[in-house]
Amino acid sequence: MEFNIVQKIAIYALPVIFAITLHEAAHGYAALRFGDKTAFMLGRISINPLRHIDPIGTILVPILTLMFGWHPVRLGQAGTG
Repeated sequence: MEFNIVQKIAIYALPVIFAITLHEAAHGYAALRFGDKTAFMLGRISINPLRHIDPIGTILVPILTLMFGWHPVRLGQAGTG
């Protein structure tokens, strides 16, 4: 049985995005418990993946590394405050 690209995205990407979102929300919650209110003030204690996108680390850095080939591993980052 072969899967088309939409099925592969649903099977692989959606659970990964959900896991990363929960992971980042947990970072924000832990920071809040230890007195750092930055993630709370930025609305990043949320399971909404869009709240965790950082314009520089999630969008600009991966695009620049793809364009200029600066590093063989393409990494992004979620915003934590």
